[in-house]
Amino acid sequence: MKRRTLLSAASGSVLLPTLARSQDKYPSKVITWICPYGAGGNADARSRQIAKLMQGVLGQTIIIDNKAGGGGNIGTNAIARAAPDGYTIGMGNFAPLAVNHALFKKLNFDPINDLVPIMLIERGPLMLMVRTDSPFKSVKDVVAAAKAAPAKLTYASGGIGGTHHLSGAVFEHTAHIDMTHVPYKSGGAAATDLMGGQVDMMFEQMYAAMPSIKTGRLRPLAITSKTRLALAPDIPTMGEAGFPGVEVLNWQGLVGPKGLPAEIVRILNAAGNKALQDPEQRERMLAQGNEIGGGTPEQFAALIKAEAPRWGKVVKDAKIEPE
Repeated sequence: MKRRTLLSAASGSVLLPTLARSQDKYPSKVITWICPYGAGGNADARSRQIAKLMQGVLGQTIIIDNKAGGGGNIGTNAIARAAPDGYTIGMGNFAPLAVNHALFKKLNFDPINDLVPIMLIERGPLMLMVRTDSPFKSVKDVVAAAKAAPAKLTYASGGIGGTHHLSGAVFEHTAHIDMTHVPYKSGGAAATDLMGGQVDMMFEQMYAAMPSIKTGRLRPLAITSKTRLALAPDIPTMGEAGFPGVEVLNWQGLVGPKGLPAEIVRILNAAGNKALQDPEQRERMLAQGNEIGGGTPEQFAALIKAEAPRWGKVVKDAKIEPE
């Protein structure tokens, strides 16, 4: 269901100084920020946090408009089809920008040509998780069991084509094993069944994994980053476990429609980078195991262009099809 929330422009002004605008005309009215996922999830929460800070910099109200559905395609298409005047922007996520072009037979937007990258907001790894009473104490234990009984072990995900699923698919391909993928409608539902014993394992995003680890409900086996995290120094990487090819980072950033003027992109990029400097926001993101983004539009564009062919190949090799 579409949800619109009005964020007070004054709320962010205490945290951040107003950025001097080089154009009197922009922004001169309310900005709509489209989130291609439902309220309550990580993409929605981060959209609200960054928008609140950016509006304090820009001196203009930003409204969050949730347009969920189609694996992120509906909301992302709405961003792509918006007028390129800077008053409709949105969250560009890993799946619709780097995966769905290969997963869906037809998209109504071109992730590379119909969207303008503005700024990377964050990226973060996932963790291979099992229950605390699971017999698996390491990644090698999982591989040995999977080879002994092909297709018997199950791994959960928040839906086909997301980072939960693709991490499992890459793991299967790299380790030369066959497991059964069990997709759910959300990562939360998948984690609930993992804790309940309905599935054997799950590659979980860091922000959701850490609370379950701290409370002892789930046990981490490995992390999908290239190096260990300071937040969880005792958890080995998938590379250290013998599978360096299983390197997965979930990411999201700010995008706008094709034709967005370079000066408006510059203004939004500067405001976004300023928002990411907020100490409370940085602490919140780092505590979830995420790498804080920022940087130039060109750097974000390069990330998207590099990720799209990689994940397109994963989808093809694993013969993944949408629900």
